[in-house]
Amino acid sequence: MDQPIEITTTKNLRGVSCPMNLVYTKVALAALKSGQVLEIILDNGAPINNVPGSVLKENHEILEKKQLPDGAWSVLVRKA
Repeated sequence: MDQPIEITTTKNLRGVSCPMNLVYTKVALAALKSGQVLEIILDNGAPINNVPGSVLKENHEILEKKQLPDGAWSVLVRKA
């Protein structure tokens, strides 16, 4: 059975538009150690379409991406 993912920190970026949501994501990731997990909460639309791809380009790992009941998205990112 899979181990539950331990989230190190959560950044709620609802209502934050591009590109600031990516900037806040990068700042939050910079504060983490390699292997730690950041949960980012993103709005539907451009944020969920753009931020995960940018995170992947920086060699971080997307562990999970799921839509929340309010339409926002939770994305779990493991720092490279």
